[in-house]
Amino acid sequence: MLNPLQFKPAKPIPYGRQTLGAEELDAVMAVLRSDYLTQGPAIEQFEKAVADYCQVPYAVAFSSGTAALHAACHAAGLGTGNEAITTPITFVATANAVLYQNATPVFADIDPATWNLDPQKAAEKISPNTKALMPVHFAGQPVDLDAFYTLADQHDLVVIEDACHALGAEYHGKPIGHCRDMAVFSFHPVKSITTGEGGMVVTPHRHYYEKLLQFRTHGITKDSRTFTAFEGAPWEYEMQDLGYNYRMTDIQAALGVAQMHKLDDFIQRRTQLVTRYREAFTDLPAIRCQSPMPDTHSGHHLYAILLDANHCNLMRRAVFEKLVEADIRPQVHYIPVHLQPYYQQHLGTKPGDYLFAEEYYAHCLSLPLYPTLSDEEQDYVIETLRNLLG
Repeated sequence: MLNPLQFKPAKPIPYGRQTLGAEELDAVMAVLRSDYLTQGPAIEQFEKAVADYCQVPYAVAFSSGTAALHAACHAAGLGTGNEAITTPITFVATANAVLYQNATPVFADIDPATWNLDPQKAAEKISPNTKALMPVHFAGQPVDLDAFYTLADQHDLVVIEDACHALGAEYHGKPIGHCRDMAVFSFHPVKSITTGEGGMVVTPHRHYYEKLLQFRTHGITKDSRTFTAFEGAPWEYEMQDLGYNYRMTDIQAALGVAQMHKLDDFIQRRTQLVTRYREAFTDLPAIRCQSPMPDTHSGHHLYAILLDANHCNLMRRAVFEKLVEADIRPQVHYIPVHLQPYYQQHLGTKPGDYLFAEEYYAHCLSLPLYPTLSDEEQDYVIETLRNLLG
């Protein structure tokens, strides 16, 4: 390991960033020179690449992960009077997507070891109004899918997996995305792969696939076999539902296709970096790491740690600020959704509702993790943190 005094990063080390090369530039330039900037062949190529990777027949690309979550909630039939159970430790988009459908997100507490939605806590929140379960594969660590699928079977619920952190992860030897109902991915620059902004819903079911396709294009279909008002002239289309313009561009999709070729290498490097972090902090009681579930492999989107106040002289904010002073840019994932002012005002949530989630939030910190993070840079992060906590 390096002593921080012997190494200084040339520029601040972020918690995450995109990894792009000549292949991505070539792919984007090819689209810019083509006839289609949107609604062209690159969309289906990207969808097929993701569907094949996840071992499912259908995938639908969207303009963002949030749009994809919204579309999945629509396809699941969420509406007024319905509830969907999810975790408070997620980005607000997970719960917001339920609200967009005039349904109600219901939170359940997390497992204190995995930091994922606890299936038993979720079961306690099931009511006659519950229509969907929305577990989040937090930081790329798969949730206990068997438990959630069992709950869904028992109560006739739809499972929408928020897999925005988890492309490239595995559960019992199958890729995350090899799902019961639907799984949602995000392609924001800090995710496993990027399209700039973008998202995807994968599903094994044709009926969800058709609803998703229609929803992302204003609720419009050009399939004359389904027309109810027009005769099927070549120029005709029907708006059969209220949808949105949630389309991904071919520019984004071409970038995504190029990134998919590198996904396994990205996951391998992320795993190497996580292993180095874990080994470096083994003897440091001030740090606690996420506990993996048996027979799973994380996508390692984030490397979050908990700072144990019983073994640490500094509060989390002081550690955060001192890392920033050292040109390291950590992050906190996440402020529990139920503590956000909107949710407190409109859903009546309040501090103290989900104690494990709030305890996690009080001590969590995300360290830099991305494929191009060098060993030297990571050593600098490790030694800086050890000097602060040791």
